[in-house]
Amino acid sequence: MTGRTPARFTADDYRARMERAVRAAADAGLAGLLVAPGPDLVWLTGYAPPAVTERLTLLVLTPDRDPVLVVPALEAPDAAEAVGAPALTLRDWTDGKDPYAATAALLDTGKRFGVSDNAWALHLLRLQKAVPDSSYASLTEALPMLRAVKDAAELELMAAAGAAADATYEEIRKVPFAGRRESEVGADLADLLRRFGHSQVDFTIVASGPNGANPHHEVGDRVIEHGDMIVLDFGGLKDGYGSDTSRTVHVGEPTDEERRVHDLVREAQEAGFRAVRPGVACQEIDRAARAVIADAGYGEYFIHRTGHGIGVTTHEPPYMIEGEEQPLVPGMCFSVEPGVYLPGRFGVRIEDIVTVTEDGGRRLNDTTREMVMVD
Repeated sequence: MTGRTPARFTADDYRARMERAVRAAADAGLAGLLVAPGPDLVWLTGYAPPAVTERLTLLVLTPDRDPVLVVPALEAPDAAEAVGAPALTLRDWTDGKDPYAATAALLDTGKRFGVSDNAWALHLLRLQKAVPDSSYASLTEALPMLRAVKDAAELELMAAAGAAADATYEEIRKVPFAGRRESEVGADLADLLRRFGHSQVDFTIVASGPNGANPHHEVGDRVIEHGDMIVLDFGGLKDGYGSDTSRTVHVGEPTDEERRVHDLVREAQEAGFRAVRPGVACQEIDRAARAVIADAGYGEYFIHRTGHGIGVTTHEPPYMIEGEEQPLVPGMCFSVEPGVYLPGRFGVRIEDIVTVTEDGGRRLNDTTREMVMVD
């Protein structure tokens, strides 16, 4: 793989994200945000604690003061090295002191705060006790679009992660399948993702033959046979941003029915992609893909949503599913991945990551969506 190194983020980038988060919280009727270690903290500050422990680490964002990161004293040097640290005030605490009282001093009583989904119940309950009459809402519930719209630098990183997944697919097509266990091919996928720059492998699904009818089969000990249809679905994080792609291959020549179902899913995936444009509700992507499969008589075998958001995690809002009326906005990134799953026989899924542009959509995966035969 060639090309220039994608842009990295600066302290000003993180400062702007925190300011945007405070504004979004106010618009949602929240007095502020409380962000525990996890993807939200990394996205807002660039800081990931060296280890997630029982000691409280919490970013406090409120409109009346600069951002404050409450952090254990033994981890404060690491926090100070984070790229976003210049945009923060670090408030450390030592063992034997009460971090909840220190955090409570930053919060008004009787208010409602957004809390990152990764917060421990232990910390939230103690903080609730320390801040009388406070209440809380999860960020996924209160601010589902907080990380959904990517800026130019983030899109560059997303594209690089997609290209790495594509390179992985091109290489995995060359390995032997028949006579090997699914777990062995899964290990090959993980090795290839790392070879092409992934620091984290989140999943390597290798679902052969009847296992392909289970969308989340992952890998097992089944020996792949000649004549198997195989769903490959893999991804993870490269430079902090996610990849996720699915292709369905066949060992040897497929039957007419297998080819017909594969072509149907490919048409549905294309219909979902073609529906992407600014202002369209997320559910319309699901409707467009699902209609193709339903009209062909396979509707009952498409048993999951058409897509999910992706960014600093491989699954996040928005979701391409019936009932989701959130309009698409340029910079959103999500999967389009219809499938057909015939119990006890085989399954087919085809997935690309797509980003919304000013006048439509752009795929971040470019490998062929045609039927591919493997050995």
